Amino acid sequence: MKKVFAIFAIAGLMATASCGNKEVKEETVETEVVETIEETTEEAVEATEEAVEDTMEQVEETVEETVETATEEAK
Repeated sequence: MKKVFAIFAIAGLMATASCGNKEVKEETVETEVVETIEETTEEAVEATEEAVEDTMEQVEETVEETVETATEEAK
């Protein structure tokens, strides 16, 4: 009878231990995924902002050149 009780006790401990670890791992995975998404989003936003700034500079230069050319032709 002691052996049967010991087997049930060990099985209960194993079942309890295995359930608890699963929740912790899932939370850890969710946290890692969220952090990765946030980092990727921030990098994408920064890259987009840089591209917009570069494009704006190119447009401003083109407009200045066009205005200078038009002014010279008008003289």
